[in-house]
Amino acid sequence: MTVVTVLHPGAMGAAVSAELVGGGHEVLWVPKERSAETRRRAGEARATACDSLAEALSRSAVVLSVCPPQAAEDVAGAVAAHAFDGVYVDVNAISPQRVRRIDEEIRPGSVVVDGSVFGQPPGAGRTARLYLAGSGSAVDLVASLFADTALHVCRVGDVVGSASALKMAFASYQKAARTLAGVAHALADAHGVGEQLTAEAEVMVSAILSDPEYLPSVAARAWRWAPEMEEVADALRAAGLPADMAEATARVLSCWERDKGQYDITVAEVLSRLRKPDGSTRKAPVIDQGLDSKSG
Repeated sequence: MTVVTVLHPGAMGAAVSAELVGGGHEVLWVPKERSAETRRRAGEARATACDSLAEALSRSAVVLSVCPPQAAEDVAGAVAAHAFDGVYVDVNAISPQRVRRIDEEIRPGSVVVDGSVFGQPPGAGRTARLYLAGSGSAVDLVASLFADTALHVCRVGDVVGSASALKMAFASYQKAARTLAGVAHALADAHGVGEQLTAEAEVMVSAILSDPEYLPSVAARAWRWAPEMEEVADALRAAGLPADMAEATARVLSCWERDKGQYDITVAEVLSRLRKPDGSTRKAPVIDQGLDSKSG
């Protein structure tokens, strides 16, 4: 049996806690300042309440951070302040840069394992995937916690940040695609053609994210797709809808202007066009770092 502190048992954290408990491990959590809903979930997962974070950490070999992404560094900082010397697993949806900052903050006491969860909360017939990256022995320990559970472990190497990068790459498509669907349906609804849009979408059979070989044809047509997206942006604005994503799509498509009609370029060349030559990055907007969220 391994003792694990879960911070905090929201919808995903509680499900992961239940898998750990079902596997014969003890899960600790800290109810201080947590919501009634979080308390209910923790109880259903059979997690053991502790009076303080210090108490939980003193008893634990592993800490699992499952919190809203904007709170990930605050949670790590609180753990680091108690000189925790076990394995710290960050499974939050955060960028590789942030998880590397957490790695620096937690050391030299703890060993950080970078993790990301794919799928719905495991249990009740559902399975999910837990991708892990980091020190081999630490990853081995974490993987052993979920043997024969509904959370299937996948290893992505020993570089902290790799698992988070995979999550960000997937989320950049998944979340944006669903948001774009909402905007598309809102525009169609504004013009009374919602049913027709749904019918047209139903005859489209595609698996865009799983078929990168399709991308050269996108680049080859970007010269006319970019102006089309500008027209989409105009239509959205006229309907009182957000045009930001359409405008951003047009800007991204402009990166492929040189590839007009070149259907024979490679996927590697297509992807390279999207990278800035100087490797510069823009600063992310400041986000509220509060812990309160629907995830508990």
